[in-house]
Amino acid sequence: MKSVKEIEKSAYDAMKAEFGYKNKMAAPHLVKVVVSSGTGSGIKRDKNRNDFILGRLAKITGQKPSLRSSKKSIASFKIRQGEAIGVAVTLRGARMVAFLDKLINVAIPRTKDFRGIDRKVVDSMGNMTLSIREHTIFPETGDEELKDVFGMGVTIVTTAKTKPEATKFFELLGVPFKK
Repeated sequence: MKSVKEIEKSAYDAMKAEFGYKNKMAAPHLVKVVVSSGTGSGIKRDKNRNDFILGRLAKITGQKPSLRSSKKSIASFKIRQGEAIGVAVTLRGARMVAFLDKLINVAIPRTKDFRGIDRKVVDSMGNMTLSIREHTIFPETGDEELKDVFGMGVTIVTTAKTKPEATKFFELLGVPFKK
C-alpha cells in the first residue's frame, strides 16, 4: 500500500503533460473520505439500530463514527430537532489511504453484478460520491447477521478543479470505471 505522498507524486508525474501543471501543488490531492449512513425512521422500530451501525462502521473504517442529528423538525417525516438520524465518519491521512485501498481492491469487486463504476459519480467540483447498498461487501463484516443490512455513502474529496482532471486522478488511483 502506497502512502498519500507517493500516490500524489505518481499522479503529478502522469498528469503533468496532459493538464500543464507547473508544480506539484497544482495537481489534485486527496483531502478526505467521508463515510455516512442514514438511520432515519429505523430508530423508532429498533432502539439499538444506531449502536449497531456505529459498531459496524467503526469496524469497517477503523475509526469511531459520530451521530448526526436533525437540524430542524419536519412533521411529515415525524422527525424532531436534535434527533439522531444518521452516522458519519471522516477519514484523513493513513486511515483514508487504507480505507480507499480496501474499498477499491476488495469491497467494490465483491458487489453483486459488478461491471465498473459509472463516470457520472464524479461531480464538477472534482469529488466522487459512491453509494453502497450493502455493508456486507467489506471483509470485516461477517455474514452472520444478514437481517441487519444497511447502505452507506462514500464521498472522496479531492482538490481537482474540473471533472476531466478528477476522473483522470481517480483512474490513476485505481478506481475501476466502466469501459
